[in-house]
Amino acid sequence: MRILDRLAAGLAWLGRHGAKAIVISILLGIALPPLGALIRPFFAETVFLLLCLAFLRVEPGALHAQFKRPKLLIAAAVWTMLIVPVLAGLGLMAFDLGESSPALLLALMLNVVAPPIFSSPALAVLMGLNAATTLALLLACTAATPFLAPALVAAFVGPAVTFSPLALGLRLILMLAGAACVAVAIRAVLGKPWVNRQAARIDGLNVIVLFAFAVALMGDVLANTIARPLLVLGLLALATAMTFGLSALSALFFLPAGIHTALPLAHPTGSRNTGLMLAPAAGLVPELVWLYVALIQIPIYALPLIAKPLVRRLSTGP
Repeated sequence: MRILDRLAAGLAWLGRHGAKAIVISILLGIALPPLGALIRPFFAETVFLLLCLAFLRVEPGALHAQFKRPKLLIAAAVWTMLIVPVLAGLGLMAFDLGESSPALLLALMLNVVAPPIFSSPALAVLMGLNAATTLALLLACTAATPFLAPALVAAFVGPAVTFSPLALGLRLILMLAGAACVAVAIRAVLGKPWVNRQAARIDGLNVIVLFAFAVALMGDVLANTIARPLLVLGLLALATAMTFGLSALSALFFLPAGIHTALPLAHPTGSRNTGLMLAPAAGLVPELVWLYVALIQIPIYALPLIAKPLVRRLSTGP
């Protein structure tokens, strides 16, 4: 029992320091490329476990007030999952990336059609934003992803697609529905009070799975940085511009609804779960796509630390 108690305490400690642990996981992922090579074949499984844990942490009652404003939620989901990808796709077509760099075009489109990252509500809390608003948008976007994302990828990437968009949609449906069913079954068998008591431990387990996720993604970053530093710096700059730029554009779009509504909707629009898109297509995408998805994790998890002082100033301003 002592071993189990210590394990539970360790998971709870990890859960309480999740934000720092994620950053450390990314750095360890870069520093341990051999471990990344071992874990990468199980990348889809790590994403599925992250989905299960994310759905398990969703508190149905916390969403009730958010779904009382369906017009705003629908507008935010349409903006995030349809308007932004279409605008981005049209912009990328203007640069003729399909001819010059089809792999980069695929990476960028997978980025903009993905739903928000599943840790966006937790990061919203870290920044002092309304996490319930972010969570409601996350669930709406996740539900739309299997239907909109494959169609948009097929429309804008075209011949550069290295996998079947239909197969991508079907696999996404299976992954999302399967994870939701696992979470519902656990809540039904063990009960809501038990799940609530285990919140910190579930978050700790989430950190461990995120470590495997980060290691699998970041395994090639160090070798590429040494061999092709300009390529890595260019992709990192592009990923940072996408993450920060989409968030800023979305904040301006939702500003008429008020700053306290605009910011919780803007953050998840820029921080997208591109790894979710990569999981069903793993092994069928070029290495450049893997590298881009790895590098975009850096601005995604740096954004809350950078934005927190600004959010605090806006919240206390006139």
